[in-house]
Amino acid sequence: MEDIYSARVLEEYKHPKNFGTLSSPTHQSKEANSCGDTIHMFCTVNNSVITEIKFSGKGCAISLAAASLLTEFVKGKTIADVNKLTENDMHQLLGITVPLSRKHCARLALTSLKEALEK
Repeated sequence: MEDIYSARVLEEYKHPKNFGTLSSPTHQSKEANSCGDTIHMFCTVNNSVITEIKFSGKGCAISLAAASLLTEFVKGKTIADVNKLTENDMHQLLGITVPLSRKHCARLALTSLKEALEK
């Protein structure tokens, strides 16, 4: 069985990129999953392009690593690009096979980001 706590996941968990808040985001959303992880996404969008993005929250290594990797991936992308992302894309960003019991952790950041961009 593949180790879901790969070096990449652990590094992103211990040293997440874009962790924090934005003082004047144009879009934001806070979402939680069934095991208590929470991710609050903050982003600034100009002409449908994500120009700034940060997140805050608490949770397991997978949920925080996914948020870190997602924020790096979507900088400079359009809202339409983000809306095309799937749970499988999150698994690819993480670089692991996410077990069924942890899929909600891997998709939480994407759920929060998509919710923020709908507002």
